[in-house]
Amino acid sequence: MKQQELIPHLFRTEYRKIVSVLCKRFGFDQLETAEDIAADTFLAASQTWPYKGIPQNPVAWLYFVAKNKAKNHLQRNLVFENKVSDELRISSGETYETEIDLSPQNINDSQLQMMFAICQPSIPPEAQIGLSLRILCGFGIEEIADAFLSNKETINKRLFRAKEKLREGNVKIEFPGPAEINDRLATVLTTLYLLFNEGYYSCSQDTTIRKDLCDEAMRLCTMLVENKLSGKPEVNALLALMCFQASRFDARIDQNGELVLYDDQDINLWDSGLISKGAYFLNCATTGNSLSKYHIQAAIAYWGTQKADTPEKWESVLQLYNQLLQIEYSPIAALNRTYALSKTVGKEAAIIEAEKLKLTNNHFYYALLGELYTGIDNDIARQHFQKALSLSRTQPDKRTIRKKIDSL
Repeated sequence: MKQQELIPHLFRTEYRKIVSVLCKRFGFDQLETAEDIAADTFLAASQTWPYKGIPQNPVAWLYFVAKNKAKNHLQRNLVFENKVSDELRISSGETYETEIDLSPQNINDSQLQMMFAICQPSIPPEAQIGLSLRILCGFGIEEIADAFLSNKETINKRLFRAKEKLREGNVKIEFPGPAEINDRLATVLTTLYLLFNEGYYSCSQDTTIRKDLCDEAMRLCTMLVENKLSGKPEVNALLALMCFQASRFDARIDQNGELVLYDDQDINLWDSGLISKGAYFLNCATTGNSLSKYHIQAAIAYWGTQKADTPEKWESVLQLYNQLLQIEYSPIAALNRTYALSKTVGKEAAIIEAEKLKLTNNHFYYALLGELYTGIDNDIARQHFQKALSLSRTQPDKRTIRKKIDSL
């Protein structure tokens, strides 16, 4: 990899690791310090490597520099000296340890513990995702603003308030106790689910799919699966869902970057490796006694990876949606159910069910109605597609809808 490509690549993969370890070492009240040290480390690389050449082990070089910068900070840390006097430290037998542990095990542990710390119920979901993107994924403020269709100022304020909540609550970066890990895990999974969905269907004006967001969600979910404290059935189910959905990435976007609807996808582009991986994790998810929404959604996504368009497939999907809506009602899930209904009993029955939903602020609602009315009443279909066009926010969506209108 060329030097101009290497540093951005390493920033994406290593910045988050360094920040997690340092923040765990310093505490949330010095999160900005951890970020500054990590950023200074990469600045040093960008200034040194062009002249002295890329080191034999670039990652080890970064860790060495980050450790030294962190040690220097700790040694002159006036905040520490003011908070813990020499007398108190001596009387309690406390030692001042400056060693920074950037071993693979501590990196993984720090990131997992950070994940649980960020996902506090007191912090709004969008702030949890924003902090996860910033700290655990290494995303810049502009990238986060892009993901939320917002601006840098709004994101900075949102993250600042979230950090203040963590500081005021004196939140520790550690695994919750066994008794509370299940409660906290639900919030963590919600954050990862929303993070993946933002990538799977991005609200960015420029792109429909953001693979980088999906990759980060899958990476973090894999870490949860591999840890004995958090590798529970619902976590395996969520990872299975992500694998099944990600398997169709290449088929969902055409060469012009436009969205390809499910019925029009080239099934030869589906990733069989990810489908097999999803099946493995879905099987691992069957070990428990409870059935989560992630189990059902993963099962629906599994059927979405089956190439045969058979009545059995769509009847199974329909029944799964019925089950999902009983566990946790969602207007979008109800909307998706009507598509499965159209595949099993026909468009007319699906139109009746869809129109009951009255999701008049959602462009997917009108796009589906346009699809269902196509071939039954093309004039009404066109009206629905035009309404969907007026509500859609991304250019790829608009182009896809215009194609539907033109085809009528």
